[in-house]
Order: sequence, then structure tokens, then C-alpha cells
Amino acid sequence: MRYRKFGRTGLFVSELCLGTMTFGGEGGIYGQIGNLKQAEADRLIGRSVEAGINFIDTADVYSDGRSEIITGQALKNLKIPRDQVVVATKVFGETGTKGVNSRGLSRYHIMEGVQASLKRLQLDHLDLYQIHGFDPATPIEEAVRALDNLVQRGYVRYIGVSNWAAWQIMKALGISERLGLARFESLQAYYTIAGRDLEREAIPLLQSESVGLLVWSPLAGGLLSGKYDRHLKGEEGSRRTVFDFPPVNVERAYDCIDVMRNIAKVKNVSVAQIAIAWLLHQKAVTSVIIGAKRAEQLDDNIAATTIKLNDDELAALGKVSALPSEYPGWMFAFQGENRRKQLAESVGASDSRPI
Repeated sequence: MRYRKFGRTGLFVSELCLGTMTFGGEGGIYGQIGNLKQAEADRLIGRSVEAGINFIDTADVYSDGRSEIITGQALKNLKIPRDQVVVATKVFGETGTKGVNSRGLSRYHIMEGVQASLKRLQLDHLDLYQIHGFDPATPIEEAVRALDNLVQRGYVRYIGVSNWAAWQIMKALGISERLGLARFESLQAYYTIAGRDLEREAIPLLQSESVGLLVWSPLAGGLLSGKYDRHLKGEEGSRRTVFDFPPVNVERAYDCIDVMRNIAKVKNVSVAQIAIAWLLHQKAVTSVIIGAKRAEQLDDNIAATTIKLNDDELAALGKVSALPSEYPGWMFAFQGENRRKQLAESVGASDSRPI
């Protein structure tokens, strides 16, 4: 297991992060994703820590708070030293008692949310507190000031964001810099070889501003697990057959699976491992969040950290998964070629960023 620098901070997190969305589901969306009980969650967290994972991600809305409760109890049951694990959770949606102010990113809800999460997790602080979505009803400055206040009070060490557009993140970073507030150190976002939309705007921003990328659903909701292709539609009750999310260009995904299956066969590994390994080869990625229902799934995902893709394999995967050209991207490529050559000649190394 390798460890990567977290955003612009001095914190290091494991390249794989254990996601806990499979903990505690009892019907609805989260019941379809997973309904692991305490003993099963204890085993998965214990196995993850043994493998070198020091990063655990949950959210207050996962199974209406039960995921946080199970995660916190597992840390107690396993007697994992607090300074040996980075715990992340999120705020935005409704949990517990519903009400007009029990959602969103108002200062009111953020302050209530952090206390509730700390109680469920049985912790005195959170290492990473993330906004779980964009709230059009709350000014970005209000949310950023509230998060900064949590950092100043010691309830939260670092703050992050999830599922925001590039312009929204940049606006928040600008507010933080202008006012001297804690800034977002990470974006948690959907990114897979079958869904590279993040590369259009968000990833260039993250690299420019030294913001880390935490990847959710690296197997596209199980589509890239190896159970599916043009001829395989998955077992009855499997993730994609009961909860078809996130949205994916299925034909492009099948093209990617065809190439990954060939590479996996040569290396004698699973298709899922190739999908995760591809992400781990992307410079913008800080940590890939993996979830599992069974120990063998977890072990298979962890084994992806040992896979080295060569230049030819990366080129083949890059070609089959490439996004269609869009404006202004194609104009950047057209106009910037000469300047990229000049830059490469002046520093002795190529720079693929558009100029």
C-alpha cells in the first residue's frame, strides 16, 4: 500500500480508502447497495487496516446514520488507535428527524450535522468533513465560513467537497483565500475509465490548485467488476440489476471492458483490478474509495495496488476510453501546440496541459 499527500496539506492517506456505504442498509437505495451488520463491518475494517488502508469514508445519510454508527463502533471494537486512521464523513442531506432546516449547507445545518456525526461515530473530532452536494439556497461563503469555524474549534481537521462543478469549487477557494479561511483540500467525485467527464474541467482545476481527488464508485456501480459485458448482464440481484447508477455510456463502457478483459487475462488478474489500477495510474488521483460486501471482494480490490500497467496498456486503455472532443478543449489543443513545444524545449520535459 502506498500513501499519497492529501491536497496541499502535510497529511498522507492510503491510495485506497474504505467506503462504508454497504454498512447498515435496511431497504431503499442503501438496502440495495448493502446491509452489512456490525460483525461483518468489523471484519472488513480490520482486513483493510491490516492491508495498510488508513483512510475510511462514510456519510451521515448512508443508511440514515447507521453507517456512521457501525463504523464508529467497529473502530472501538477493533481498538484501532485514533491516530492511525483518517476518518471522513459528509454533510448535506437529511438524517434523523426531518424538518425544513435539516438539509442543505446552511450554518445551522452544518453545525447540527457535525455534532450528530461525532456522536454516531463516537469521536471527538473528524479528520475530513466534506460537503456532500451543492446547495443552491445557501451562499457558498456561508458554508465555507461555517466549515472554517469547525476547524477553528477543533471539531474538524480538514474540509473537502463532493459532487461540485469546477466553477463552484474555484469560487469557494477564492473566498477562502480572500478571507483567510480553511479551504477545500479534496474533491470526492465520480471518475472511472468508463466515465472520464471529470477531465474536462475539474481535474485541470484540482491540479492547478493542489486539491486532492478522492474517487467514488471506481467500478461504475459494479459495471466494471467483470460481471458485465455485451454478453453478460450480471447475476440476479447484482448491484447494476437492482440499482442502475451512476449513469454510464454503456457502449463505451463495454468497449473499455473488452480491452480490460484482455489485459486482465494476460496478467491473470480480475477486470475490477485493472479498472482500479488504471485510476491509481492517474496523477490527479489521491485515493480510490472501495466498497465491499464480502472479504473476497475487498481482497480483490486491494490487490489492484500491486498491478503495474505498461505504456502500451495505458495507451490502449486511454484510446478506448477517450472522451469525445468538445469545445473549448479542441481549441486549446489547436492553439496551444506551438507553445507546448516551446515549453518542453525550455524545461526539458513535456507538459500536456493546454495553454
